[in-house]
Amino acid sequence: MTIAVGIFGASGYTGGELVRLLARHPKVRIAFVTSERHAGRPLAEVFPHLGALPDLICRPLTDFKSSTDCDVAFCALPHLTSMDAVPELLQRGTRVVDLSADFRLRDEDIFHTWYGEAHRAPNLLTEAVYGLPEMTGREAIKKARLIANPGCYPTSILLALAPLLKEKAIETETLILDSKSGVSGAGRSAKQDSLYAEVAEGFRAYKTIGHRHTPEIEQELGRVAGTTLKVRFSPHLIPQSRGILSTCYVRPRLPLTQHEWRDLLATHYQDEPFVEVLPVGQHPSTLQVRGSNHCVLGVALDERTGWLVVMSVIDNLVKGASGQAVQNMNLMMGVEETAGLEQLPLYP
Repeated sequence: MTIAVGIFGASGYTGGELVRLLARHPKVRIAFVTSERHAGRPLAEVFPHLGALPDLICRPLTDFKSSTDCDVAFCALPHLTSMDAVPELLQRGTRVVDLSADFRLRDEDIFHTWYGEAHRAPNLLTEAVYGLPEMTGREAIKKARLIANPGCYPTSILLALAPLLKEKAIETETLILDSKSGVSGAGRSAKQDSLYAEVAEGFRAYKTIGHRHTPEIEQELGRVAGTTLKVRFSPHLIPQSRGILSTCYVRPRLPLTQHEWRDLLATHYQDEPFVEVLPVGQHPSTLQVRGSNHCVLGVALDERTGWLVVMSVIDNLVKGASGQAVQNMNLMMGVEETAGLEQLPLYP
């Protein structure tokens, strides 16, 4: 079986990463790629590292919006854009993995509050399956027509905390989430705040109140915990291209030792191909996951204050976006979940 895929928005960082991963996928043929800004140009001119793929020509979205030329469409379009393209694709029988935020929130009123616009396909919000295989459950993903690929910050945080909430092991009232991301998380479009001179040798917080990943984190952590909850989420920008480190501060409900907390996570993830839990005393680094679909977790218990610290690292462009999208497609299409994602991290 060969899966024909289309990549909508291939000239952004997540789109380019999808092409890099799928070009060597043993079961995939890239049928087409789109880019409004670079229509008519070879994708290899937009991304020189894809020079081995000279035949991929960027086409306008309108050429393929209603296409039947692919089995799976990856929508790596800007937020508030996918909701216009996805309904037509589904009507044509194409299965969709959407990498934008358009279908992650189940409540259209919450979507309107955080994104400032009414959702234009609200009937699909409850149908879309949240695509975090280690947490959502693979059977739901396998049956889905539409996957809402999680955000990068939420992925790092959910993988760290979901097992603890599932076991009722931590309090839900005091979740403090401190995350740092590389600059590629801001996208590829030109922005003053992303210029080299603005980022290099600096380190800053941003959107400490009202970051749009907050309701997604609360929705999914609340679903696992079985209750409504609120989190204190603070994102930061670090002077590197890739990587997210999330440090989660939580209050234990169970009187476990540091080794028992580590073992709780390790047992939960023992059969997961992309999640590793470090031994006690080791702290994860973004260099351990760079360029890969892996997540590495670490645990520390502060016995003096009683706080438990759970650390999580991912590559924001792979497990935080395109790699996870490929993982979801593999499940949807009945191929090996790890196909196209076996590459080890890059170091240094």
